Amino acid sequence: MAREGTLVHAPYERMSEEQVKQIHHASMQILNDPGITSFNREAAEIFHAKGANVTPITSADNPCWLIRVPEKLVLDAIDGAPEIVKLGARNKDNALMLNGEEPRVFFVSGSETNIWLDVDFQTYVKKSNPSVEILAPEFHLRRGTVLDLCQAARLCEHLESLDAFIRPVNIQDKDITEDNKDVNKFFASLNNTTKHVMAGLTSLKQLDNVVNMAKLIVGEEEELKENPIISFIACLVKSPLQFVDDTTQTLIEISRRGLPVAIAVSAQAGTTAPIKEDGIVAQVNAEILAGITLSQLVNKGTPVLYGSVPVRVRLDNLGDSYGAPESSQYNIDCVQMSRFYKLPCYSTAGVCDAKTPGIQSSIERLFSDIAVTLSGPQYLHCAYGLLDGNATFCPLQAVLDDAHFQMLKFFLRPPRISQTEIDASLEQVREVVGTTQKLYIRYIRHMLHAGQVSLPYPFETEDADNMLLLAHERMKQLISQPVEHIDSATTSRIFREIPGILPRLNVHEEGKKR
Repeated sequence: MAREGTLVHAPYERMSEEQVKQIHHASMQILNDPGITSFNREAAEIFHAKGANVTPITSADNPCWLIRVPEKLVLDAIDGAPEIVKLGARNKDNALMLNGEEPRVFFVSGSETNIWLDVDFQTYVKKSNPSVEILAPEFHLRRGTVLDLCQAARLCEHLESLDAFIRPVNIQDKDITEDNKDVNKFFASLNNTTKHVMAGLTSLKQLDNVVNMAKLIVGEEEELKENPIISFIACLVKSPLQFVDDTTQTLIEISRRGLPVAIAVSAQAGTTAPIKEDGIVAQVNAEILAGITLSQLVNKGTPVLYGSVPVRVRLDNLGDSYGAPESSQYNIDCVQMSRFYKLPCYSTAGVCDAKTPGIQSSIERLFSDIAVTLSGPQYLHCAYGLLDGNATFCPLQAVLDDAHFQMLKFFLRPPRISQTEIDASLEQVREVVGTTQKLYIRYIRHMLHAGQVSLPYPFETEDADNMLLLAHERMKQLISQPVEHIDSATTSRIFREIPGILPRLNVHEEGKKR
């Protein structure tokens, strides 16, 4: 079994078939001229060995190479990459099957923020009427911790519409170092959700420790290939058109191990990419295809996701403007390009420019959530709890997002129209018209029981602040629910065999202490 996802029956497409081909040809030209500048020696050697034109660029401090990628290499790589990518899970019913030709959407959290936003409520007395007390939200920013990550995973385990987990907060405890960060963020995530876990890698030295941890959880190497409970994000491209040394090496090593990886490119229109729609989409497409080509040259058949994270520049401070309509346009175009190549798409929606939950965050988030979902990406990330242009994670906002996605999933259900259904409705019309009250009330209950009528908005209230209060109560309820931790015996093996995991993450030992 696997999670069902949400099938988009008629995906929204901005570009015509001819325009898609024009973008493809423009990307092929970009990969040949100006080409890709690689700061990673091995990537340059791999491309050179497969027939690419590779030229050293003289630099005493930072040696690099110009790679001109032939179109044939790219097309061969696309043909070699799997059209269907499986993302496994500790609970196999939570596995995802991503089909590049099927616009079936899975909603995913993400991405790593430095700031955690707590929300609590204080009682205030109304100045004009001291007998009236008002509960008002207060927002508190702080650095994220490993226990926050545990709580985020625990919350996401119980969010009904969320299909997989990308860690939404950076762990910044004093005892977290580059040498132990990866094992702790993966263990904290895996131990608190039974859904698929995806994350970037901080240090390549920790790749084998993370992979060995996953093997211990599922069994052995063959079981991990069959049920890949973890996957990786590789941000190997620095736009415009540069392979970064360390993250490129990370992609090479992940590909050698045959584990699923998202080739994520986050160009900013107006600074690191053209602000014109055709320009940024052609460049982003070229950069993603360059990464996919490298993965397949290393290990043909490596499961890869076409990872598009384009965004428009803010015109006031040159920061990211995820809430701008153009950002959604770019992402929708990239979804269409990935479908052209029959590759599963890792796309972006739901990030906003607002700093706290409220009207602006809801408008910006829903705009991109609806628009990008309708385009049919297989893996829609950044969709829960992110604020301030991907700088802040708020668990209360994630609860609000879950309610919105449940409404969106209901909206995208296919119409139940058939001759049998029409005949039944015609009979209803005749019966009701023949009555004195002429109302269809009696037919609602059956539809409710069949799940064919949407439920009211769960946080409906006359006061906007009370809406946040209701969501806050729902958040506390979800976090208080139990989760299925990794069993005690496996946890003990992980702590013995995988170095660097913080003792306070061992819930079995902590439970004994209490």
